[in-house]
Amino acid sequence: MQIKSFVFNPFYENTYVVSSDQGHCLIFDPGCYEDYELEELKEYVNMNDLKVVTIINTHCHIDHVLGNDALKAAFKVPLKIPENEKEVFASVPAYAPQWGMAGYRHAEVDEYLKGGEDLKLDEITFKMIEVPGHSPGHLMFYNEDEKVMIGGDVLFRESIGRTDLLGGNHDNLLRNIQEKVYTLPDEVEVFPGHGPSTTIGHEKRYNPFVKG
Repeated sequence: MQIKSFVFNPFYENTYVVSSDQGHCLIFDPGCYEDYELEELKEYVNMNDLKVVTIINTHCHIDHVLGNDALKAAFKVPLKIPENEKEVFASVPAYAPQWGMAGYRHAEVDEYLKGGEDLKLDEITFKMIEVPGHSPGHLMFYNEDEKVMIGGDVLFRESIGRTDLLGGNHDNLLRNIQEKVYTLPDEVEVFPGHGPSTTIGHEKRYNPFVKG
């Protein structure tokens, strides 16, 4: 498995391209909004002879969905979002101009994802873990073989996702991190939606918001 990260848009959001040994890839949380950001991502895909299979949102706040429509059009692939993020995603066109994103184009969803099920890419299997709190249907994508997690905005390095946005609930987030994230092995590397990667063990020891 190869994981390539990009930092896009004014929110400094992390977009991830996860590729298999066969050259297929998933794009998680395409935050690319400006043309040069879209071109940067497409250039990486083309230069590495990757075939995009699916676009996936861990959750549907604006900073994680800005590139959905453009990349669907560029690569002719489906968009998949968490089932319990429908309302969050549907609300984006209404508030995008207020956040300075007047050029936002809303994408059609092709499939809804559920926690507890698996997402496969060739030899790679991600277990989808629903971790509400930052948003109502947030999914984290855990690969047990290589002990990596595409984490979205649940857990950051020594921080956690904010809970004052649509569908947020602080108590739920803390409880779900304890019960669904901190129960994973300490060596699991978490690739979050913002900032550097971290590990479960590091956060259990040093995260000031939720200790293990």
